[in-house]
Amino acid sequence: MVHPRPVPSLRSPHLVAALITLLSLATASSAHASDVADRFTAALEKGPMYAALAALLGGLLTSLTPCVYPMIAVTVSVFGARQSKSRREAMLLSTVFVLGIAAMFTPMGLVAGLTGSLFGSALSNRWVIAGIAIVFLALSGSMFGLFEFMLPSKLTNKLATMGGVGYGGAFVLGLISGVVAAPCTGPVLTGILLWIGKTQDPWLGAGALFAFSLGLGVPFWLVGTFAVRLPKSGKWMIAIKSFFGIVLAVVALYLVKNAFPQAVAALPSSSIVPLVAGGLAVVGIAMGAIHLNFDEGRARSVRKAIGLVLSIAGLVVTVTWLEKPKDDVGGGTALAADPTKPIDWKHDEQEALAAAKAENKPLMIDFTADWCSACKRLARETFAEKSVRSELDRFVLLKLDATNDDDPKVIDVQKRYRVVGLPTVILLGKDGTEVKRFTDFVPPSEFLPALKQVK
Repeated sequence: MVHPRPVPSLRSPHLVAALITLLSLATASSAHASDVADRFTAALEKGPMYAALAALLGGLLTSLTPCVYPMIAVTVSVFGARQSKSRREAMLLSTVFVLGIAAMFTPMGLVAGLTGSLFGSALSNRWVIAGIAIVFLALSGSMFGLFEFMLPSKLTNKLATMGGVGYGGAFVLGLISGVVAAPCTGPVLTGILLWIGKTQDPWLGAGALFAFSLGLGVPFWLVGTFAVRLPKSGKWMIAIKSFFGIVLAVVALYLVKNAFPQAVAALPSSSIVPLVAGGLAVVGIAMGAIHLNFDEGRARSVRKAIGLVLSIAGLVVTVTWLEKPKDDVGGGTALAADPTKPIDWKHDEQEALAAAKAENKPLMIDFTADWCSACKRLARETFAEKSVRSELDRFVLLKLDATNDDDPKVIDVQKRYRVVGLPTVILLGKDGTEVKRFTDFVPPSEFLPALKQVK
């Protein structure tokens, strides 16, 4: 049996999609909450341009944080845009500065894409996911002001004076500004880099980080080119940091939920759960999770702390409930198109191969895990859809559980089928040749034509 090397997927994993999509959660309508974990994936399905726009937005939001915003006017003056003799010269200087920022970040995306296979296998390990969650929680704490994550002031001042006036100085200063802004670029940049690693596409990775750089550089370019006066720094910047902190904390707990599904197994399936959880999140934000600061006195600090707990817990529970299967669809006991007929999954590879050969049928292999939300969504929405379910009747169906990724048998079968991440669905023809491979959630409208191609 031949198992050709899979074509890298250009869709985002849920692990990193959550970071990007939750950036818009605070302003999105609750009617779209069920898609909160898949918006970035949906953007990628529409094309790389949408992914670039998401990265651009991430860079722009980062430029409004306290690590970057206060240095915009000063930095523009250092490389000479404010003292330029013409608007054209100011625009060119500002453009070169932004290209310097891009030269700092773009290679990171290229490297992440080139080492994508390492990311793919690592992100299938629950302990790696837990480690990433801890990093996100630490970054979240820094956004809330629990500790300062910043470069030494002497080094920051030294870097800020390097480069000098002129085009060369503007480019060098752009390179250095990425280092100076590291405390606030880290949260968004980490998420984008993890997503890039999962795509295994170096050019897409380079493009995403280039777009992120442009977003980060937009305020610098506007101030340098048009001498725009920016609003004064103030509490609104603290609110932006708190917003980022909530996003990071929600993502961290989302990752833990995926890596350790038993932690949420007891969550009721009642429809009242998201209403209560969403209400708690709204109450938490109203109490001051975003607009209050911890240095405004004991009473307001307590309000902010309670607000953060309520808002973070409410959002995590809401997302978890929305992804929680309300039945065992696709698990061997669920009902699909025919309410009297369960999906007949086999769970032993050799048995499935023998059945496919004896019955002269194609074979579908579904690699899944308890912590894989995209796997559950495939079972819930795609495999159980009536037309797909009807087409699956002519296949032998094999479901392989990779929850315990330390199991030698699991490791062996994943290597044999060249599986580097979950979900992975492989369609094999009657002759055992691989016809199609999916490495992320696909809707029924895309999955059904692929099934029909398999002979």
